[in-house]
Amino acid sequence: MNKVQAMVLACATTLLAMAAAHAADQLLSGAITSQSGQKLEGVTVSAKIEGSSITTSVYTDTAGDYFFPPLPAGKYRVWAQALGFETNKGSVELAAARRQNFTLQEITDPERRFRQLPGEMMVAALPEATPEDARMKKVFMNNCAGCHSTSYLLQFRFDEAGWSKIIDLMKMVPVTGVYPGPDAKPNQIMERHQKQLAAYLARARGPGESTMKVAPRPRPAGDAARAVWTLYDIPLNPDAGIGTRYNANDGTDWSLGTTSKLGQLPHDGGMGLDGTIYFTVNNPNRSVTIGKVDPVTGSVKFLKADAANGLAATAHGLARDGKGNFWFDINPGRRALGKLDTATDKITIYQTPERMSPVGGAVTIDVDGKGMIWASTPSGAVRFDPAAETFTEFKSRIPAANPKGSGQTYGAAGDRDGNGWWAQMAMDTVYRGDVATGKATEIKIPDAKTYRMSAEDRTFYETVSDLGFNAPLPWSQGPRRMGTDKSADVLWVGNSWGASFAKINTRTLETTIIPLPDPTMQAYHIAVDSKHNVWGNLWTSDRIVKFDPSTNAWTIFDLPVRGTEIRHISLLQRGDQLSVVMPVYRSSQMGVMTLRNEAELAALKAKAQ
Repeated sequence: MNKVQAMVLACATTLLAMAAAHAADQLLSGAITSQSGQKLEGVTVSAKIEGSSITTSVYTDTAGDYFFPPLPAGKYRVWAQALGFETNKGSVELAAARRQNFTLQEITDPERRFRQLPGEMMVAALPEATPEDARMKKVFMNNCAGCHSTSYLLQFRFDEAGWSKIIDLMKMVPVTGVYPGPDAKPNQIMERHQKQLAAYLARARGPGESTMKVAPRPRPAGDAARAVWTLYDIPLNPDAGIGTRYNANDGTDWSLGTTSKLGQLPHDGGMGLDGTIYFTVNNPNRSVTIGKVDPVTGSVKFLKADAANGLAATAHGLARDGKGNFWFDINPGRRALGKLDTATDKITIYQTPERMSPVGGAVTIDVDGKGMIWASTPSGAVRFDPAAETFTEFKSRIPAANPKGSGQTYGAAGDRDGNGWWAQMAMDTVYRGDVATGKATEIKIPDAKTYRMSAEDRTFYETVSDLGFNAPLPWSQGPRRMGTDKSADVLWVGNSWGASFAKINTRTLETTIIPLPDPTMQAYHIAVDSKHNVWGNLWTSDRIVKFDPSTNAWTIFDLPVRGTEIRHISLLQRGDQLSVVMPVYRSSQMGVMTLRNEAELAALKAKAQ
């Protein structure tokens, strides 16, 4: 048998195996009602086959019915949940098409009902009727969620002394979540408002009657209810010393509240052209730089490059090029640019020249419309030519170290013309790097709307210095991670503290601020699809958003996980099928969302009947 014949035989065998697997797939459907018999729309229904690391979740329609995509035969755990209701769990043997109905019972215990909430609903419930309360709520949102999801903080109750002790620690802990030692400088804003903040939180989440007022919100409907989520469990960091392979609280049972992120691995993520899922690992470990997930089996493979300290070299940002390979930052000793050849799993490292800044900051990677790679550095950004293997450096006007705080770069992107973009989050500044001139142009993001404050407080905020990287002023927008429309002259920036997107014309530099649908939303990263829709993850919410610029319409998608703390979002379009990929950071999962159209759902309903 020659090589061609062998390849043909291998392909035929694979196709037969796929056909057999597809033939074995079965339909799981059912109806969800309340105890009074009311059909419940927008209920999250999840299924996980025994022994698997893959969870599939769907939502009920207007008639209270749910329909999973075809699933492999086997024994499944199935559960249904909605805010305000107890989680109802069942077991299903899926050897043929099966209907599994659930009745949901309302939660009567107020504390258990509250613990189930996503972070943005908890924050929205914090009091803000008085100027003092509004100020404390903003301080909490801006300065207390640097290394925790808001739902992780607010799910617990403490008295004023307890909250003050928590602030004693957290005002010293930077965004990394790692205590830097007794010589670290405190967050000056938290320190200034510590007494008022502790009293405010004790009134809201203390031992007495709470001042929080939780407003109900509609469950997913329309496009949001046609979403299908696939979650892939990622093993926890074996070097975290927690003695378990997977997170016992993976976020999919909301009644357990928000999990600790100890041992989580994924930071950024993306999907290869063949559907394989990849993720970067930014936490110190001995085993993995880049992880890859088989989308069919859920098996995880670790790919490692060595660091100078004997550990695995860590990575942060991730972007796919036109050939399907992935680019990322990598830290073998001096932070550099890495490339993963997805055909061979080979990692290649490209180091910037000594005269240039290393790749660094909170690194974001992007591929521009000309195929060049852009990466952030502490002092600006670099452009890498993969063919010539050469770097070009662009620098910010404001230095990384300056009296007002940290000027290091956060987000970076490349536009369709081949120019680069990056942001100084703490400085509310975005830059364009013009490849034709080699110059950087500065764009100041307009201040965010803020609360009324005393003259004394305003003087403090206007004169305070050395705030650090993650200690925003009340009017800070916080341009974080960004994405360009590769089919238009538009850059979109997620403003992490301003509850907004910034839309920047990449040629005229005209800037427009677009408020997010809710002021508790904190944007992080942005990706733009081929139809110009803007997709953004919300790092303190268990939701993602889609913005259609042609209609100014928002669609909000709920995740089936509590306390997600997503840092990255990416897209893969194959024909009419769009896959939205994100690392579910806190619970150590990779998530993929796809949308079904009405025709697909109608076909499933017909088969189920």
